Amino acid sequence: MAVEDKHITYRIYLVAFGIFLMAIAVAVKLTNIQWVEGDYYRKLAKERTVRNFVIPANKGNIYSADGSLLATSIPNYVIRFDAVAPKTEAFEKNVKSLADSLSFLLGKPASNFHSELRKARANHNRYYLVARDLSYTQYMKIKSFPLFKLGAYKGGIIVEQKTVREHPIGKIAERTIGYERLKPDGTPDGKGIEWAYRKYLNGKDGKILKQKIAKGQWKPIRDVNEVDPQDGYDVVSTIDVYIQDIAHHALLKQLQLYKADHGCVVVMETKTGYIKAISNLGRGSDKDSTYYETTNYAIAESHEPGSTYKLADLMALLEDKKVDTSAVYDSNGGTVIYSGKKVRDSHEGGYGKISLARGFEVSSNTVMVQAVYNNYKNNPEEFVNHLNNFGLNKPLGLPIQGEGKPYVPQPSDKNRWSAISLPWMAFGYGVSITPLQTLTFYNSVANNGEMVKPQFVSEIKEWNKTIKKFNKEVINPKVCSKETLDKVQAVLENVVKKGTGSKLYSKDFSMAGKTGTAQANYNRKDGTEKHYISSFVGYFPADQPKYSCIVVVHEPNTALNNYYGADVAGPVFKRIAQKIFTDAPSMNEIKNLNKKDTKQENSYAAYYKKASQKQTVVPNLKGMSGMDAVALLGNLRIKVKVVGFGKVKKQSVQPGQRFDESTVITLELS
Repeated sequence: MAVEDKHITYRIYLVAFGIFLMAIAVAVKLTNIQWVEGDYYRKLAKERTVRNFVIPANKGNIYSADGSLLATSIPNYVIRFDAVAPKTEAFEKNVKSLADSLSFLLGKPASNFHSELRKARANHNRYYLVARDLSYTQYMKIKSFPLFKLGAYKGGIIVEQKTVREHPIGKIAERTIGYERLKPDGTPDGKGIEWAYRKYLNGKDGKILKQKIAKGQWKPIRDVNEVDPQDGYDVVSTIDVYIQDIAHHALLKQLQLYKADHGCVVVMETKTGYIKAISNLGRGSDKDSTYYETTNYAIAESHEPGSTYKLADLMALLEDKKVDTSAVYDSNGGTVIYSGKKVRDSHEGGYGKISLARGFEVSSNTVMVQAVYNNYKNNPEEFVNHLNNFGLNKPLGLPIQGEGKPYVPQPSDKNRWSAISLPWMAFGYGVSITPLQTLTFYNSVANNGEMVKPQFVSEIKEWNKTIKKFNKEVINPKVCSKETLDKVQAVLENVVKKGTGSKLYSKDFSMAGKTGTAQANYNRKDGTEKHYISSFVGYFPADQPKYSCIVVVHEPNTALNNYYGADVAGPVFKRIAQKIFTDAPSMNEIKNLNKKDTKQENSYAAYYKKASQKQTVVPNLKGMSGMDAVALLGNLRIKVKVVGFGKVKKQSVQPGQRFDESTVITLELS
């Protein structure tokens, strides 16, 4: 018996010791959680119930040179209802009035809202969708409705805000204005001004603290933000809406007429390099007559230019004093042969014996090729070095993403240089260049030898305050001598007067430039039809250039038996020049290009002054742009109806009259 008792005692001690060890382990674990891992678990619990959410900042606006809106951010609101939050007394007292108010604002039966709100209450729905895609005015109205005006905790209102990017002028210049978005893998990407100047446009995001109320559902803890978002700066582009509209429709008309695949046009201000218009139109996938801004061809598409490249031939020959414009060449019946390959003139039978200047004016391939080959065949590096010095072998370094790379074969590259490289590049084959790079080269001739970089943005602004200004950027202060410049300017003017561009000539205003027609698929072996690239590049007026312009049309329908640059691209160039200098003679002179635009400055100042003042009466909106007037009235919580486009001509409620929540103002724009 004593032995048994002894064993029992040992067992009791053993169990007690085990329990003691377990107690110690529990105590150690609790201590560890409390003092060592406590912060981690507290943080984890908080993150799972309370979290900071990002409030995206409103992007800045993009304006045209004359102050018109090209892109703007409009707030968009979603209203939800936490049906558990309101007390029973508050819910029962206000639910019918809330349903009536929602019905009036959203145009649905009050009985429907009444039923759904009660159903959400019965089902303990903490995230019931009330309305989406609301404007700021609608949001402010709904926020004042019965029950909702009690706030997030007492009234159950849940507000979610996002911004939508709008383009008031529609699809015109869409690819240049651009966009910013996320790729499928979550990395940011974009195009055009929106992407290139995003560090100015995007502003700084804010933060709002939200509490988890159900799986995947969160509601704000308080009515104020933890960190308020800071709106982005405004970007003032160089685009002139009037010239942009002319260029867009002139190109569209010609693409439709010739059933072309795609094309582009760029208008540049000669002295500054400011891009006043840029249009890139490609045919829709159904190959009908509808064209869209799908690709920025002017910037991205590098291709063989054809005869517009002959300007580089002439400048190199004159700079080296190899020959003068009066040197005579035999066009040899319109055909010359190099290494067994034929170079032909477009004019059957050639031009007989003509001067180098005349050869350029009529775009004779045989004359220009002979002039280059005969003078540089023993030292092709001398010729190619001129092309490099003209900047034809390197990109312009534009801030806009996707610039195409030019190509000039180099004699030192034995793998790509051949016996026909020199003669072929003399008439624009075997080389590659984008339309904007070609335009920049021609613009340097118009600008008395100074090559300036194309600019798409003139300044960054915060209301009426300039944050950053983008002045003229010189690429090359002198592309050639004054003697050479005088001669090539005269020849370019003669191209329009009596050369391949003679159909464009007008006694009313002078133009200078060069036609180009290149076969894009001359190496075809599959029996496909020939594809041509028709172009015209030049400047106007010829004597005192204000603008330079390039037009490129790809694959005009050969069945129409007309695919030459003078006939396909030339009329677009002429239409733009005509409209600018005939329809808008006030644009003939550009005084002091560095002077501030008073109209634009005053517009900013007027809007800023009115927006910053606390208003109790209706402001005078006459003369303001429509978008600015709508934004100003929206901030005053006044309902607005807009008729027409442009600037405010009339307002239905006169300035100085008091307003209240029921006030509606109709704006007539023109």
